[in-house]
Amino acid sequence: AQAPAIESFNLNGELVCKGLKPGSRAAVEWAPTVNGPWSDSWTNLAGVLVEADGTIRVKVPMFYRVRGEAQEEPPPGMVLIAAGPFQMGDSFGEGDSDEYPVHTVFVSAFYMDRYEVTKTLWDEVYRWAMEHGYSFENAGSGKGPDHPVHSVNWYDCVKWCNARSEKEGRVPAYYTDEAQTQVYRTGHVDLRSEWVKWNAGYRLPTEAEWEKAARGGLEGKRFPWGDTISHNEANFYSYWEEDHPCYEYDLSENEGCHPAYSGTWPCTSPVGSFAPNGYGLYDMAGNVNEWCWDWYSLSYYSVSASADDRGPSAGSDRVFRGGNWGISATACRVTYRSAYSPASKGDTRGFRCVLPVNQQ
Repeated sequence: AQAPAIESFNLNGELVCKGLKPGSRAAVEWAPTVNGPWSDSWTNLAGVLVEADGTIRVKVPMFYRVRGEAQEEPPPGMVLIAAGPFQMGDSFGEGDSDEYPVHTVFVSAFYMDRYEVTKTLWDEVYRWAMEHGYSFENAGSGKGPDHPVHSVNWYDCVKWCNARSEKEGRVPAYYTDEAQTQVYRTGHVDLRSEWVKWNAGYRLPTEAEWEKAARGGLEGKRFPWGDTISHNEANFYSYWEEDHPCYEYDLSENEGCHPAYSGTWPCTSPVGSFAPNGYGLYDMAGNVNEWCWDWYSLSYYSVSASADDRGPSAGSDRVFRGGNWGISATACRVTYRSAYSPASKGDTRGFRCVLPVNQQ
């Protein structure tokens, strides 16, 4: 790994250092000589004894270094999404009304699954869950073992997250009571934010977490990689008018479903079939939509929280994001919002999990 390097230390007191891990914390240290001893405290410059002639002689900080704070590696199959603010919403002026106004949201650091949950992973956790007090309405479907699971409703995805946590010995995130004593394992329960241990276990991403992650560190872009899309970047349906795509930013050479995956229904692709975004996340546009935690509200962006927003307190539909194999280029934009009844399922809907960085 590249060692931290101080690039400049100006007379105005500004120190610039590069080579640190994004999202981590760092400590600035000083020493009276280049050989140390190094300290991150200034307390030894307090209470210095004045000598008889009215002077003091003390070694003052003249050399500096930056030490990166040790940080755990992401769990297998996950990537770190660094803490920080981002601009949420459509900055192009071409989206639906629920994508406005553009607003700044701070999101704490979290881990996210690199891939959409596959049928293989779903089955592994599902089998364990069925032997440990869980019940599901949907057994889950998938075109192949390495394709995303689909046809799972929101309730079952949330319960599956809890089962994945308990299977791995983690504290689960979702409960059916405010005291957080009854783990959510069965039935349809419209969970409230107060019933969630936000610092524990696998869970669905909030809508803000999902959009920040989908952007991959880029600002003001339509898609996770830039402003245009084609079948080279994602698995989606290219709608055409006469002899060209309906949207000027759709550069696909073929109309309809992705030609490589249209032979059998549904037209999903194996996870990771396209290049990842800047955070190392795959299929954040296309393949299957991904359920999020939030209730949906058309006008919510006007009243949303500015930090770690968790959506409206109630509603009738839950949000899903990301576009899918059977929908147009515009629905694959990182700001596009969709929602459906949490009891519904479809062969265009799946999910992926997140984990808090500082877990119980």
